[in-house]
Amino acid sequence: MAVAAVVVSCLVLLPVTLAAAAPAAVPRPGATYLVTIGLPPLRPVPPVVRPAIWSGGVGGLAGCEQALERSAGQRGVPRLAVVGASFTAGTGPGNPDRAWEVLLARMLHWDAVIYGVPGAGYVHPGIGHRGPVAAEIARIGLRDLAPGLVIVQAGHDDIAVPPQLERQRVAQVIALIRAEAPRARIALVTVFPGRKPLPGDYLIDDAIVTAARAADPGVIIMDPLAADWVYPRTRDGLHPTAAGDAWIARKVASLLGQHGVRPAPPRAGASGPVICDSGIPVRPQAR
Repeated sequence: MAVAAVVVSCLVLLPVTLAAAAPAAVPRPGATYLVTIGLPPLRPVPPVVRPAIWSGGVGGLAGCEQALERSAGQRGVPRLAVVGASFTAGTGPGNPDRAWEVLLARMLHWDAVIYGVPGAGYVHPGIGHRGPVAAEIARIGLRDLAPGLVIVQAGHDDIAVPPQLERQRVAQVIALIRAEAPRARIALVTVFPGRKPLPGDYLIDDAIVTAARAADPGVIIMDPLAADWVYPRTRDGLHPTAAGDAWIARKVASLLGQHGVRPAPPRAGASGPVICDSGIPVRPQAR
């Protein structure tokens, strides 16, 4: 009887234990994640923060993206792909959940796959040589994802690149997206300058814009340098604070809306967008 009592008490406590573990596995309110809990032994599930395709944990970007693709038919939600550098990786606010592209996906009610590598550009490979952006695009598998919109955020880290080389790489990226996702709209977020723009900022920004428009006249250009975007910044004078990321998300949503990219109607009883995010946030540094 004593053994039976212990077993019954364990069964009663088990749902409570699982319920306590579950919130730790959902770091992004309103987004959907797949989490596997191995039993036995029963352990609290560690927070899932920016699952990476190269990590050894359960799921990761690959698993999340596969689940998103499998459920696409049932959900009927448009999909967004975002690749880029430190702004896309969430550098600045200190909380990946507040990065501009995550906020944008929620504003649009679109599912999203996000891949950000600090230091990456159209030429520079960035941290861990996980870039440049063409390599990021190849990793997220646009052909299977079939997004309605692809956003590329890059340029600042290529400031020392010869403009001719930058133009070649931008054209290659546009061609790659066109080949892998022929129905997708393409949008570029170009150079984010520091508080005092340098001559190299303008050279590389012009190279990106010129090459992109030549490669695809329908490309949506969002140019923080030319449009003089003013947003709250961290001490490095470049990266956004949490409020800055929110400002950027609203600005991008507004510019996309001017080009016909609209939020999906929220569905009654549905959860928020599925966000598969593999950004590599780092502490902002001085330029």
